[in-house]
Amino acid sequence: MKVVCRVQVVVRDNNVDQALRALKKKLQREGVFREMKLRNYYEKPSEKKARQKAEAVRRARKLARKRMQREGLVAGRR
Repeated sequence: MKVVCRVQVVVRDNNVDQALRALKKKLQREGVFREMKLRNYYEKPSEKKARQKAEAVRRARKLARKRMQREGLVAGRR
């Protein structure tokens, strides 16, 4: 599977450091670093399935917690 993803960062006033920060932020948002980390080693299908299920549970709990905070049932973080 080949996925082509074009990311463009503009360098203003020869400020390469700022452009690199912007690039890193975009890559982080796209999940590129996470994908690279996962592809560093082979993951058995059973392990992949377990990881994806755990991630889904974590997302659902986070969403429920945020919903309860919005409704005022649980105190929010400080």
